[in-house]
Amino acid sequence: MSLGPIMLDVEGTALSAEERELLLHPLVGGVILFSRNYQSIRQLNELIAEIHALRNPRLLIAVDHEGGRVQRFREGFSRLPAARRFGEIYDQDKRRARQLAEQAGWLMAAELRAVGVDFSFAPVLDLDRGISQVIGDRAFHHTPHGVADLALAYVHGMHRAGMAAIGKHFPGHGAVEADSHLAIPEDPRRLVDILSDDVHPFERLIDNGLAGIMPAHVIYPAVDTQPAGFSPYWLKTVLRQQLGFQGVIFSDDLNMEGASVAGGPLQRAEAALSAGCDVALICNNRAAARRILAGLHPDPDPVLHARLARLHGRQPLSMPQLQGMPAWQQAVAALNELDRPPLVLES
Repeated sequence: MSLGPIMLDVEGTALSAEERELLLHPLVGGVILFSRNYQSIRQLNELIAEIHALRNPRLLIAVDHEGGRVQRFREGFSRLPAARRFGEIYDQDKRRARQLAEQAGWLMAAELRAVGVDFSFAPVLDLDRGISQVIGDRAFHHTPHGVADLALAYVHGMHRAGMAAIGKHFPGHGAVEADSHLAIPEDPRRLVDILSDDVHPFERLIDNGLAGIMPAHVIYPAVDTQPAGFSPYWLKTVLRQQLGFQGVIFSDDLNMEGASVAGGPLQRAEAALSAGCDVALICNNRAAARRILAGLHPDPDPVLHARLARLHGRQPLSMPQLQGMPAWQQAVAALNELDRPPLVLES
């Protein structure tokens, strides 16, 4: 059975009979996990093993685990700093910032691989323009070069741990104030400005083999009337043709308000896949997921299966093995140091 174009969530810390049935559907290609799915490392290992045992090739397992505000698994995992922390150091010492970003990418990926997670939806490639609260400190820097520089180091760390990287939110979410979880944001800027600034980090990482990209639920009305994730222009013309991206395009969650312009759940999935997304995510709405699986009839796509198969994680170690490594101990110590206040010397 090949991997399909739909990624679903599950409700708890173990699979229900209904969820096992859903995950056996041929249109399903992966599962995204949330904090509610985590109780302990042992429990998470068992849940992921249960998901993997359902199919061959095994379903992909993903999570949003960037660090800072967005870290789904906490107890038993290392605390990861927000991306902005590396940007603050970058302004003072670029080499040190890149080293720390690479350590953070490795630590994040190595710990997730130790429990069987294939990939995290990371890194964020948006610019920190001081406008978007939903992005905010999730962005590495306010300049295109700073974001690209730090993100590339972070991705190198992920690759060392055996994990592919997924950049988001193409072509850039940092210039809009509204949260696409709750609203339909619009960015009025011209195409030339977006391409020269916000797209630069995506282009640089694509040139270095970026495996996946997630577009934004943002409308850029000077370019297209549809949000980027539903826009053939953004996904096929710009991303595939002009930037030469050959990896997997994941929709953002189709249950978000920013996706509502495309219609109901089935219409949203059809619109995303038709526009150029390879995988459509539907989370926190089981009825919508069932409607999509019942009504979606995509043509078989061997290219999609090959792209998805490349996202399976490599080189897993158990958590005890990982924590016994000097590299893990050094990374934890270096990143923990970032949370300490600076030493103030009395004069």
